[in-house]
Amino acid sequence: MTTPSLEIKDLAFAYPDGNQALFGVNLTVGQGERVALLGPNGAGKTTLVMHMNGIHPAAHGEVKVAGQLIDASDKANLRSIRSKVGIVFQDPDDQLFMPTVGEDVAFGPYNMGVRGDELNRVVIEALELVGMTEFKDRPPHHLSFGQRRRVAVATVLAMKPEILVLDEPSSNLDPASRRELADILRSLAITIVMVTHDLPYALELCERAVILSGGIIVADKQTREILGDKNLLQAHRLELPVGFSI
Repeated sequence: MTTPSLEIKDLAFAYPDGNQALFGVNLTVGQGERVALLGPNGAGKTTLVMHMNGIHPAAHGEVKVAGQLIDASDKANLRSIRSKVGIVFQDPDDQLFMPTVGEDVAFGPYNMGVRGDELNRVVIEALELVGMTEFKDRPPHHLSFGQRRRVAVATVLAMKPEILVLDEPSSNLDPASRRELADILRSLAITIVMVTHDLPYALELCERAVILSGGIIVADKQTREILGDKNLLQAHRLELPVGFSI
């Protein structure tokens, strides 16, 4: 059997102010799976994601990425984990800050010691995956929002991660950009965890969905089965668009 991309066992976490965000979360994601992480605001989704690359240390329980236990006290361990878990933020401008697209994509690999022809090859490969090669020498702020999101995905793919984590990937995209991004994500041979309120997008891209609510996982099933359960959705403040049917 292959080692799962992500294993979370009995994960609990409280913030310093005493707010308990997670209550014993258990989740396993296999290699190459695409899983939608659903739930209302305040459910603990962001807190859970921050445990996936060691931003939050596991106060109780454990998190493993590709079989490697996250140890927040070990800087070398955290560097390794953060190269394996790439997070694409909701706002691409949060991770695009270099003068050109190519330099943004090169930033992560460069800081991992990649240089010269190898660095250029990694940059081109990542841009090819998102269809943005021709924009390599363009300033990111000259691109459309959808293009900037694709470049943000490329900056993560350049690190060749085990897991691609996407925070609300379809937000603020026009219909064409939304479809283009979906085509790109479907083409990637990588494990994906997608945090989203966009239930049709979850259905389109992820066979499996997990509902996190009140800091616990309340459902873990096929996406179609979850979205077809109106009572389950209503109980956790999730809604399909008007007129959308399963």
